[in-house]
Amino acid sequence: MTYISKDNRYDTMKYNRCGKWGLKLPAVSLGLWHNFGDVDTIKNGRGILHRAFDLGITHFDLANNYGPPYGSAEENFGKILKQDFSNYRDELIISSKAGYDMWPGPYGDWGSRKYLIASLDQSLKRMGLDYVDIFYSHRPDPNTPLEETMMALDRAVRSGKALYVGISNYPADKAKEASRILKELGTPCLIHQPKYSMFVRWVEDELLDVLEEEGIGCIPFSPLAQGLLSDKYLNGIPEDSRAAKSWGFLHESDVNSAIGKVQKLNELALQREQSLAQMALAWILKDKRITSVLIGASSVKQINDNVETLKNLAFSDEELILIEEILSLD
Repeated sequence: MTYISKDNRYDTMKYNRCGKWGLKLPAVSLGLWHNFGDVDTIKNGRGILHRAFDLGITHFDLANNYGPPYGSAEENFGKILKQDFSNYRDELIISSKAGYDMWPGPYGDWGSRKYLIASLDQSLKRMGLDYVDIFYSHRPDPNTPLEETMMALDRAVRSGKALYVGISNYPADKAKEASRILKELGTPCLIHQPKYSMFVRWVEDELLDVLEEEGIGCIPFSPLAQGLLSDKYLNGIPEDSRAAKSWGFLHESDVNSAIGKVQKLNELALQREQSLAQMALAWILKDKRITSVLIGASSVKQINDNVETLKNLAFSDEELILIEEILSLD
């Protein structure tokens, strides 16, 4: 059956500018880190993308090595894009990244010009695209001059293979230096993608201030701490959960060590008439320096629930104090 998006898809979604720049992203964006690899069901991924776009989620975020196996998320996304979204390409913001391990040998990892440009070419081929809207350096490379990595990003834009560039996982000092270099090259940094959640708060020390000063947007990944900040683990570890899988970054020990805080946060969320996931997303979006939150989803229901977050983004002073007290518990 041919997919036709809903006419009212832009009616309720909130869109925010990336820092000082003209590009707007939906307050909730969809990442394809999980659930779109060859180990997953493409029919399920297709339904997730359909529902996301119907709700105004225009930004789909990928990376070269998303899967598993590496590259399979981009390949599967490319199939769905060709089948269902070809008429909507100009309404989509599609991003990819390079910086982590992708292929064997000295040219398939980190931040060299050789790796980034080759990786972007491969990503475009897998997705069947002429360009991506945003291309990221996925992490800083301690053994490659920052100038070389930023020159590769600049080249991606000047060659027409990317419209904008961003950085991910860069600490505050490296982000500021990267921004300076990109400005000098004439291809300013649009956005930073750091890991940020109630449980991972390093960006609050300096990075958010740097991004505000530089006019760079911020789109945190793992805002739900790999699903830990949801109701999924309140009563144990489900067999189909990320923590139960042999791959991924959330483990049984992570769940066990945090469950006390999760349960108390869930009690507060219920008082706010939200799910824990909705409150966790709202807690990040309360900061005006945040452009969007990058969610993952394994079902259409999760897409629906996460977008419902936007109905209540306000916190009282008492709620914020209680959250800090819960998060500080041993």
